[in-house]
Amino acid sequence: MSTAPHYKDNLRDSFFNLFEFLDVGRTSLGKGPFAQLDADTAKEMLLQLRKVAHNDLAPSFVEGDRTPLRLDPEGTVHLPEGIKKSLQAYFEAGMHLLDIPTHLDGMGAPPSVAWAGFELIAGSNPVCAFYLLGTTIARVIDRLGTPAQKARFAKRILERTWGGCMVLTEPDAGSDVGAGRTKAKHVKDDLYEIEGVKRFITNGDFDCTENIIHLVLARPEGAASGTKGLSMFIVPKFWVNEDGSLGERNGAVCTNIEHKMGIKASATCEMTFGDGKPCKGLLVGNVHDGIRQMFAVIEQARMAVGMKSMATLSTGYLNALAYAKERVQGADLAEATNKSAPRVRITAHPDVRRMLMLQKSHAEGMRALALFTASIQDQVELLGGHGNEAAAELDRLNDLLLPLVKGYCSEKAYELLGVSLQCYGGSGYLQDYPAEQYIRDQKIDSLYEGTTHIQSLDLIFRKVARDGGQTLQGLLGRVRETAEGGEGGDALAAEREALGRALANVEGIYGALMGKVGESLYHAGFQGNRILMATAELVVGWLLIRHAAVALARKAENPGDGAFYDGKVASARFFAKNVFPGLTLTRKLVEQSSLELMDLAEESF
Repeated sequence: MSTAPHYKDNLRDSFFNLFEFLDVGRTSLGKGPFAQLDADTAKEMLLQLRKVAHNDLAPSFVEGDRTPLRLDPEGTVHLPEGIKKSLQAYFEAGMHLLDIPTHLDGMGAPPSVAWAGFELIAGSNPVCAFYLLGTTIARVIDRLGTPAQKARFAKRILERTWGGCMVLTEPDAGSDVGAGRTKAKHVKDDLYEIEGVKRFITNGDFDCTENIIHLVLARPEGAASGTKGLSMFIVPKFWVNEDGSLGERNGAVCTNIEHKMGIKASATCEMTFGDGKPCKGLLVGNVHDGIRQMFAVIEQARMAVGMKSMATLSTGYLNALAYAKERVQGADLAEATNKSAPRVRITAHPDVRRMLMLQKSHAEGMRALALFTASIQDQVELLGGHGNEAAAELDRLNDLLLPLVKGYCSEKAYELLGVSLQCYGGSGYLQDYPAEQYIRDQKIDSLYEGTTHIQSLDLIFRKVARDGGQTLQGLLGRVRETAEGGEGGDALAAEREALGRALANVEGIYGALMGKVGESLYHAGFQGNRILMATAELVVGWLLIRHAAVALARKAENPGDGAFYDGKVASARFFAKNVFPGLTLTRKLVEQSSLELMDLAEESF
């Protein structure tokens, strides 16, 4: 078993996004809920988290993959010792307080800085990242709970570093959350008893915290069917008394753990509620609004999944790059006929360079997409937060971008991690290198928190159609400003021209879709994934070109960092030349969408 830490971060690119491109030191830090932070403090926070990622989280990455979980007869899941040690170091360093607001005694970092920090966690050890959901649960209760629930749980979860998980999926329902049958029987006030079985519950139980707070969707007796009849409940593993002290073991028990192809030390649990022992839960906010409330967690989780995919691709690329810089094999292709030509490092081979730039441009593009989205979340918070009328326009933009972050990053990263492995040749297939584990750990990202096609339909029907395309048009208007403007001067004229063609193709794709769905909604089913990917590629390319313009200006001011800035320009040029042309094909495929597959007999498949 390899013990050498695998992780290679790209905090330099995160700093470029945050402080050179998005300029969060001016737009976010020092304002409103982030008033106590400035750019230097935010950078220091991320540098400290980087140390924790490398020194404490990354070392248990392999152990978590090779050491099986153990479920004892009492329903407690026992983690590998290395994972527990990593989590303990993370909490002892106080890193869980990074994005916690100051009124809960947190550091109060804005989403942009917090998500840049999350990349370090998810890239160094994605398993550990999932055991940190307790902080999100604390924030959700603080936002949505009754005053008594807030006092009982919010700060205590943070102070005691309790775990947390979201509990939606049921064995027969799958992604159809509204088909859930878990019941809630009213006892008194906000107290209920929960009965049912849930499946695929990430980290439903683990043994490195004294308590776990589950947020559970269940259907109160007499409630309507479908998602509208669901309510959300606070269900602790150990009951929490009104004074905050721990009571007896609650009837929420892990009854099975799944055996998976990746992220093996992240316990995927079957959770049984109220079997043989009552399972008590508190109705969140004492209001029956479960699915809307749970989306406060779901949207956070979807952003996290996209960040995890990007982080994995980034370290996958940087590991492949390091290998390629050392591996000597073959002569330079230009010397192929010279039998005595010296052997060269494989970075001299055109195909390897193509594979490296393919990974680099996409990893940087995904980071640009994710941190741009996070910067929109900053502005939402500064305007009063989610649901505040003053923030409505930006709130809708954030909603539109989330399926791109989750759906595009998770799909594309899986494809490109295969390219990372290819750079090693046969060695990449061995456990001597992290590439094969990266692939296994990352594949889940396109499946949970809503599959890629669920993200596609969400984009088309909930994010674009719900306001008649107004939010999409606003985003495309920003792209048009760059395509028709002069960012980067003559040096980026060709890239801006390519961006204009890509924009026209995406507008044509949506125009064609409107006509097709008038014929049948099946067209959205056939073409939805293509449309999501095309939209994301346009936005990613737009951001990379804007990055390149900033890089050209910064290089003139900081020639000592010229190689980094040249790399930013190269990423934009490669993406414009090699990805944008594919949007022409996507447009044709959507325009030619047909329904004959729906008429084909099952027996013919």
